[in-house]
Amino acid sequence: MIKSINTGSAWLNVQGSNVVSSFYVDNNKLQQGLAGQIRHTGYQFEVNDGNGWKPLYENMVIVDVTEPAQQALQWALKQFEKEKELEKLAESNVAVKDAVDSYKKTVTDAEEKLKVVVSLVKETA
Repeated sequence: MIKSINTGSAWLNVQGSNVVSSFYVDNNKLQQGLAGQIRHTGYQFEVNDGNGWKPLYENMVIVDVTEPAQQALQWALKQFEKEKELEKLAESNVAVKDAVDSYKKTVTDAEEKLKVVVSLVKETA
C-alpha cells in the first residue's frame, strides 16, 4: 500500500481522491454468514454488508510522469538505440570502429577543456 507520494516533483503527475467509502454491516446479517466477509476481485478489496459487495476503499490514484519527463525518456531511448546501432556496426566494420573511437575521444577532450574554462571563469568571477 502506498502511504504518500511527493507531488512537488516536476517529473510526476498525481491525480486522485481521498474519498473512503463507509458502509454499515447489519449485525443480524452477520449471523447469516456472508455479511462481513472480505474478498479481493483482482483489482480491489470488497466487503459484504449483508446486501451485496461494496468496495472497501474507493480511492483511485493515478501516477504518471509529466510531459517533460516523457520527452526526456524518449530522447534517452533514441540516443540509446543510436549508440547500440553504432556499437553493432563497429563490431563488424573497422572504419566505423575508428570513427566511433575518434568521436568518443573528441567528446572527452572537449568536456575536459570545458571543465577547465568553467573553473577559470568561476575563479575570476
